[in-house]
Amino acid sequence: MNKSIVFLMVILWLAQGLYAQTYRKDLPDIAISKDVSLHFISPEPIQYVDISTHAIAGDLPLKNVLRLKIVPDSVTHFALTGSVAGIVTVVGESFIAQYNLRYTEGQAFTVPSQVNILPEHTRPLDVPGIALTSKEMQDFAMRILQQPAESTLRKAKAFGIQAKLNHVYTAGDHIFLDITYYNKSNLSYQIDEQRFKIEDKKITKATNVQSVEITPVWQLYPNTAFKKQYRNIYVLKKATFPGNKVLNIELTEKQISGRVLTLKLKYDDLLKADAF
Repeated sequence: MNKSIVFLMVILWLAQGLYAQTYRKDLPDIAISKDVSLHFISPEPIQYVDISTHAIAGDLPLKNVLRLKIVPDSVTHFALTGSVAGIVTVVGESFIAQYNLRYTEGQAFTVPSQVNILPEHTRPLDVPGIALTSKEMQDFAMRILQQPAESTLRKAKAFGIQAKLNHVYTAGDHIFLDITYYNKSNLSYQIDEQRFKIEDKKITKATNVQSVEITPVWQLYPNTAFKKQYRNIYVLKKATFPGNKVLNIELTEKQISGRVLTLKLKYDDLLKADAF
């Protein structure tokens, strides 16, 4: 047999072994084409992704969107293995989903460009450190927003800006703070940052100030500018602090104006929180 033919057969055999993919009959089939990017839409932020082949590249353009695209140089190799392109695994905050990827030469308008990850395609997970999923937090937050912001648990005002703590709720190991900001001035308030800090209730010049900053694990809306009113829901992990300290919620405006407003919460405010 001609040596060149033998060499070519060996190369083809090695390529088949390199690109051969496992096909699982228990998984849904999703078509993928060289001309169309495939987007998986997750109901939760995606925590982890595994693609069983280097012939397909993936990235996360958004926290709940996985984008897959065939590597151009790999298209010819799919002809060796048939339509099986690999398996993609997507892990959310509370689920895992897997799909068979099938390569197709179909026209762009016949190949799906997006796939919604449906409940029937997932299996539940118990992920350490995630007591509530983002979807559950959003559901709780929307329920809070349905209640009028008529009650005032705490308030503060300065420089024409007023802050009101409307409600405090707990769910699991999380605290939900419902806060409304009002702008009484004619200047739009451009939010620079919002910080949550446990600090001493009374500060004197001779006192060493001890401050512990807490980062919200989730909030309903991103910080932005507001002209007259701004209401948001912030979620914190449960924390305890003594009676001589307070939880300061500091709202800072972008320079040059730089107006700062601090809303002070006592630990007693958190103890009286309603539960979902």
